[in-house]
Amino acid sequence: MSLSGILGNALSGLAASQAGLRAASNNVANVNTPGYARTTANLQSRAVGGVAMGVEVVGITRIVDRHLQFASLRAISEAGSAEVRADALDRLQAQFGNLDDSGSIFARLNKAFTSLSQASVDPSLSVSRLSAAADLQSFFDETSRLSTEVRNQRQEADAKINATVHRSNEIINELFELNANVQSLSSGGGDVSGAENRQSELLDELSTYLDVRADFQGDGRVVVRTTDGVLLLDNFPAEITYKPTGTGAYGVKYGQIYVQPPNGGSPQQLDSHIKTGELRGLLDLRDGDLAEVAEELAELAAGAADALNAAHNNATSYPAPQTLTGRNTGLEGTDLHNFTGATTLAVTDNTGLLVRRVDIDFDAGTLSVDGGAPAAIGTTVNSLTTAINTALAGVGSASFANGQMEISATAATNGVSTLQDETNPSDRAGRGFAHFFGLNDLVRSTRPGFFETGLTGAELHGFAGGSGLEFTIKTHDGNSVGTVNIAMVAGETFNDVITALNDPNTGLGRYATFSLDANGELSSVPQAGYESFQVNMTGDDTSRPGSGIAFSHLFGVGLEARASRAESFDVNSEVRSDASRLSLGQLDISAATVVGDVVITAGDNRGGSALQAALDNQRSFDAAGSISATSASLGDYMARLAGTVGSRASRAESEAGSAIVLRETAAQKRLDVEGVNLDEELASMTMFQTSYNASARMMQAAKEMTETLLNIV
Repeated sequence: MSLSGILGNALSGLAASQAGLRAASNNVANVNTPGYARTTANLQSRAVGGVAMGVEVVGITRIVDRHLQFASLRAISEAGSAEVRADALDRLQAQFGNLDDSGSIFARLNKAFTSLSQASVDPSLSVSRLSAAADLQSFFDETSRLSTEVRNQRQEADAKINATVHRSNEIINELFELNANVQSLSSGGGDVSGAENRQSELLDELSTYLDVRADFQGDGRVVVRTTDGVLLLDNFPAEITYKPTGTGAYGVKYGQIYVQPPNGGSPQQLDSHIKTGELRGLLDLRDGDLAEVAEELAELAAGAADALNAAHNNATSYPAPQTLTGRNTGLEGTDLHNFTGATTLAVTDNTGLLVRRVDIDFDAGTLSVDGGAPAAIGTTVNSLTTAINTALAGVGSASFANGQMEISATAATNGVSTLQDETNPSDRAGRGFAHFFGLNDLVRSTRPGFFETGLTGAELHGFAGGSGLEFTIKTHDGNSVGTVNIAMVAGETFNDVITALNDPNTGLGRYATFSLDANGELSSVPQAGYESFQVNMTGDDTSRPGSGIAFSHLFGVGLEARASRAESFDVNSEVRSDASRLSLGQLDISAATVVGDVVITAGDNRGGSALQAALDNQRSFDAAGSISATSASLGDYMARLAGTVGSRASRAESEAGSAIVLRETAAQKRLDVEGVNLDEELASMTMFQTSYNASARMMQAAKEMTETLLNIV
């Protein structure tokens, strides 16, 4: 071998050893750097004309396992989805508290009924009555606060969706820039390991937000798609767009997430293509978990209010209140009253003596005054009101306007109260006369708290022509498939509205079938094959004349109508300001009772006992969230809600724990391949140092030989 050959071999050895030492030292320096994959110098022998001429460095390679990387990306994405749900639901569960937490909504309801029990022991004590009213208000304040918390979390989730979309775009754009750098370096034979490490780090972060798969190209570029194939990065970056609503209101119409394909074309909805990741978790949380909790909470609040009102409307205070003002029923005076059974209306003086009694027999369609001859009451709300007003002439009056009935005693010292017939109580859609109209409600609301309207399909709907309803239909994963608008036609009936809803072409008949039951409650059943579709009401500008109640609020259609009830209840302000208005007694009246008899006494606690029993009486609850329609006591439903909220949070925590374990396991397996082992790197550095020294000695030998030859010459 010539001296030049020896020098060439030695120089190539030095260069190779230096490359190996740089790779090893770089590995050691990044031993704790997240996402860093160790590198190694690729060496191969160099030959010229079939003669070995040393070694050459052909590149620096990252040690990666693409299969493990893809498995890790999936695990990261699944953990991201699970963690964001678990965190939010844990916070929400903490707000609800447990059954035995003194400040929880459940403890507040129990305390309110305990206070009612204490007040009924001695109805004459104003302090106990005030305490009962205050404790009831505390419960409804808490339902309102919790509902506000749910809305705030929905708003927070919506804001996080927007922030996550923004960050995802930044990552995609940075990956696009890295692609150009890697491609340029690769073509020039440069070291691309640093850029590839950054690619890997960004892909890990992007997977936290949404599920992606990465296809690595031969030139070093990476093509990014969602796991079901939607292109996010190729020759150009895609742009993901989302417009936040800035509100967590229950009736808000949330927008869709869109992606503008990198290679041109129309924007594509992305919601349904996001299977895991924080975006999926936030979408499911906002539109699923939190919406379900809101409905469940509202059903408890509405059930408690209705149970208390049922008892309070069949009771009276001592002395009886001068005026009974009902709730806004949403009815028009021309609507049929649709009552059956019988009830009694009494006017009494301030000592409890009967001044006048009006017995109403809805089955016979008549009423009688002080046991006198029957008089017709007609079939409509207006005719019933007129008949009662006539019957009270001289001692009282009755009116109906803007959906509300009002009955008053004329004299300031007189009062009005009602009592259901024991054997044949009055009934409209499962509620008595006073209860349905809310004449003596203990708990008031600005909107309907129940949706058994008592209306029949043949009655005129009363909504103005041109007003209407808007529905948005989504798949189970949130992809919008269309919007349906139902226009009201003046002069038509509720049956006509239901027919329009059930039209398969212009209505919702393709997805669900609507019907009005015997209680006047609107219900829907999904069509076969569309059970997982969501039919959401997103617009309603209808209004019944006088009352102003919209179709959705009247029948409880849509999340806004049902969930917002939790924020609408308050204890009657008159009861809170005057404890004597709490109805703890009951009319003591029978067929033999005549004017002048004592029918109300100060020590009567029968009304209080009925209020107390409202916690344990069986009643019907509508389907709400994940709780199906059921018949249960208020106490049992409260316990079921507590269990549902707790189990939902516990299940999410368990799923997050499993997902985190899988993520950490995948990361560890990936680290075993890609990570830096200090012992191995030390051995590698020792080997390359030895190689470097050997090459240096070879150069020294070549130098000495050259000097010897020169000296000989």
